[in-house]
This record gives sequence, C-alpha cells and structure tokens, in this order.
Amino acid sequence: MRALVQRALSGEVRVAGEVVGRLPRPGLVVLVGVAHADTGAHAVELARKSHGLRILADETSAADRDAPFLVVSQFTLYADTRKGRRPSWSAAAPRPVSEPLVEAYIRALRDLGAHVETGIFGANMQVELVNDGPVTVLLEVPAPR
Repeated sequence: MRALVQRALSGEVRVAGEVVGRLPRPGLVVLVGVAHADTGAHAVELARKSHGLRILADETSAADRDAPFLVVSQFTLYADTRKGRRPSWSAAAPRPVSEPLVEAYIRALRDLGAHVETGIFGANMQVELVNDGPVTVLLEVPAPR
C-alpha cells in the first residue's frame, strides 16, 4: 500500500459539487493506493506509520497533536509510466480488493484515536488543499526493496 501524506492548512473533497469530507482544522490530507498483494495487516501498519509520522510543527505527529485526516482513495499512485506516454494502471488492485483495504486503513486510523474525514470510493472527486510547507511524504508498506 502507498500513502501520499500532505501536511495541510485546509482540505476538502467534493463530489458533484457537494462537500463530502473536510479537514475541520489543519491536519493531513492522505491519498491512498492499493496493490494486488496488499493485506489488512498492511493497512493497519500504514495507518500506524501515517498517524505517527513526525511532519507537523516542531517535528510532532498527528498522534501528538490530535491532527485530523482527510483520506482519499487514489489508484493512480500505482501508475506505471516507464513506457510511452499512457500510464498503465495494472499494478493497482481492482475495487473488490482495494475498497476494503482503504476502509481498513481508515478504521485503523480511527482506532488510533484520529478524526478521519473521507472522499467517496470510486467517485469522480475534486480534492482541494492548501499544502503547508509544502510537506509531502510518500509512505509504502511493505517498504520497497
């Protein structure tokens, strides 16, 4: 699994012009992608890493500051652009695999005590954020070799 974690002053997700998720205060916007071999254990580990990542002010984490999360599913994190100009999405897991794992990631964050807002899985979403810093970090579980 991959998570692109962005420190944000604000963030929201719209579907068909309606806000479906919004950071209530500064926090983290996280785009989450799932590969074929990912498991529920990967989702829990990725949530733990996201929650404990020390990228907030004074090198603190969301766990330290009770910072909220805005989580958006993002299969395009697994784009393969090595050949030609058209990305391949074959490394991204299909919806029956990825949707439950994105939900497991969200549930694991909530189990850690985080406030989590979300987009709508599979919807055409407009994601707006003000990246603070800018700080953007790519997390992967299991880590690439």
